[in-house]
Amino acid sequence: MLMVVDCCLAVLVGYLLGSIPTGYLAGRLKENIDIREHGSRSTGATNVLRTLGPSAAIIVLCVDFLKGFAAVLIADRMSPLLLSIWESAQPTATDANVLIALAGSAALLGHSRSIWLKFSGGKSAATGLGVLCAMSIPIGLGTAFAFVITLFAFRIVSLSSLVAALAAVVLVNAFAEPLPFRILVVLGATYVFVLHRMNIHRMLNGLEPRIGRRTFE
Repeated sequence: MLMVVDCCLAVLVGYLLGSIPTGYLAGRLKENIDIREHGSRSTGATNVLRTLGPSAAIIVLCVDFLKGFAAVLIADRMSPLLLSIWESAQPTATDANVLIALAGSAALLGHSRSIWLKFSGGKSAATGLGVLCAMSIPIGLGTAFAFVITLFAFRIVSLSSLVAALAAVVLVNAFAEPLPFRILVVLGATYVFVLHRMNIHRMLNGLEPRIGRRTFE
């Protein structure tokens, strides 16, 4: 059985990585503003794009992606050591997968509820993609493809993020990934939908901004 300490460490590492307030820092460094007081008030790359421009948005997008990727990668590298310390028997792949799934979930939570921003943040789409790519390159690439195709067709980032979340759920089950990974993706996709509930409301009313418009309605 996994030791509670192992699980807590995995969650702590994932959460602290996810909590790095990339968009907030970009706003402070580039224009000395609090990005949470502008546009959609999110610290994600989309709001950074509308508020600070494409160069800042690309940097934020890449760092947010790396936060999720690093959380899973670190958990994957640390899990054999952690498990061998506390377990008398040889740790199983299932044990390691549980730690990876916990770290990935915590990274998503950290991005949207950062301890450094009084538990505010972004909507976890880029960080979630990083988690997916670290767990499974085919699933990550498939999810990214769904995002890009939807964005190209509709130019609405929030819609693209939601379609990508659904694609991830389909792919993780189609590829028969381990149960902890499937649970992570289903819960993560649900969480992304919850975070985008206002975007969904605006889309239903035809008010959601499209890429290319700097202002936010």
